[in-house]
Amino acid sequence: QEQLTESGGGLVQPGGSLRLSCGTSRLTFSLFDMSWYRQRPGNERELVASINAGNMPDYSDFANGRFTISKDSAINTMFLQMNNLQPDDTAVYYCRAYYSPWRREYWGQGTQVTVSS
Repeated sequence: QEQLTESGGGLVQPGGSLRLSCGTSRLTFSLFDMSWYRQRPGNERELVASINAGNMPDYSDFANGRFTISKDSAINTMFLQMNNLQPDDTAVYYCRAYYSPWRREYWGQGTQVTVSS
């Protein structure tokens, strides 16, 4: 049951930037641990970055220093600013919300990011 909506994907040249957004009108983001995942062609889904209910960010090694995760709980939106994108970053990017008291997760439908010259 998908209740999140991602946007902001697209085609970008190597070295370029994109900003992904994840929003919902049905969940209260301030209560959730939020994260971005991606699935590259031929690979399993992998964690990109996360931000917990206390707004503490964490990054996978490949994202650290290039990507920035943030959220605006007032508008129930999470962001992923991606800089210096490389062809290996080409993937479908998904957002996930996790509510730990209920051990329940929600996913978006994904947004395609393609890095190519």
